[in-house]
Amino acid sequence: MSDSRIGVVGVGYVGLTTAAGMACLGHRVCAVDVDARRIERLRRGQLPLREPDLDRLVAEGVAAGRLLFSTDFSPLRECEVVFVSVPTPMSEGGDADLSAVDEVMEQLSRLLRPDSIVVDKSTVPVGTARRVAQRLAPLGIHVVSNPEFLRESHAVEDFLHPARIVIGAASRTVGRRVAALFDNLIAPVQHTSYESAELAKYASNAFLAVKVSFINELAQLCESLDADVRDVANCMGLDPRIGPAFLQPGPGWGGSCLPKDTAALLHTARRSHSPLTLVDAAVSSNAAQAERTVRKVRRAITGRPDGCLAGARIGLLGLAFKAGTADLRHSPAIRVAHELADASATLTAYDPMVSAEAAGDLQIANLTVVDDPYLVGKAAHAVVVLTECPQFRNLNWRELGSSIENPIVVDTRNLLDRESLDRAGFTLLGNGIS
Repeated sequence: MSDSRIGVVGVGYVGLTTAAGMACLGHRVCAVDVDARRIERLRRGQLPLREPDLDRLVAEGVAAGRLLFSTDFSPLRECEVVFVSVPTPMSEGGDADLSAVDEVMEQLSRLLRPDSIVVDKSTVPVGTARRVAQRLAPLGIHVVSNPEFLRESHAVEDFLHPARIVIGAASRTVGRRVAALFDNLIAPVQHTSYESAELAKYASNAFLAVKVSFINELAQLCESLDADVRDVANCMGLDPRIGPAFLQPGPGWGGSCLPKDTAALLHTARRSHSPLTLVDAAVSSNAAQAERTVRKVRRAITGRPDGCLAGARIGLLGLAFKAGTADLRHSPAIRVAHELADASATLTAYDPMVSAEAAGDLQIANLTVVDDPYLVGKAAHAVVVLTECPQFRNLNWRELGSSIENPIVVDTRNLLDRESLDRAGFTLLGNGIS
């Protein structure tokens, strides 16, 4: 079903991708947000985030007249389906803050016509869609849960080529109406209940968190046993029951989704008296991963895992939680930087996606963010690779080492080539490699 009139509330990461993607599928989309400055920038073609191909998709939608941006909610009255994509940040108690969702639902209840559909795309605790549906049912407004599974730096690809489309609805007829909006996409569609759809999103991210925590702990074991975690992970990944994704060790997992979603799932589990001890252990393991990284840096510089770093100068390559994004939220690189700063080290950091201005709110003592990767080696006692940016692999390491105090690289991502670093005069310490 194409050429439907679609509304999207919230033009953040998920909402903007959804709006541009729906326009690409041939629908007429009105995307609204309360942030007037953001809407004005979008009208000028200035995106609030960097995501491959999203600028092109937005520009094409606007040029074709299929995508418009507004701070006025009233045009949503004409929409058949309205997607809600507003933030659900983690509260101090670990559960999801639904105040933005509830506020939008209240606005839509006063605006939408009977037989219209509200699609909840925000990540919300189990039971949210059913609660909202009970509120809107007397008005003749339907509710569908359609969780998003978009990866940062791959959002457009994931929207246009999804692994699955999950439709949670009380009525199969209503669910099919929403599924029909995606008819031009080739993907399995799973129709299920509200509760199963909501839980599927949390469960997916929690499983990924467990998988990464496992490989991070396995890397530590590999170092103790003179094994190579890369070989071990490759062998594991060839098993179709396991697969190779999320089997790359690093300084921990982070970003906007995994920490928030695991915390919300654990909160739900405790409230339901069904504790998820495995997920709880993965979160605890991840919290300790930064200190494991710092111990390796201490050993590299002082020869001891508890050695003093006071006065040590350390270069950091990478601040974002993953390559291809400027997202610093819950970044494991930032956790490591905090630990090193707390140990009185002086830090110089470079990330190709993160400006000094963007990093200014981090409030990390003794941290300087530079715009030249070669400056991280200046008089440094060690360089630490924290984000898997492919640009770091192609650096002229001989040039970087020309001003270094101590040519040691701690590569938490196993990104660099040992032979190249050897030729440049560096000692390379990998993750899970003896």
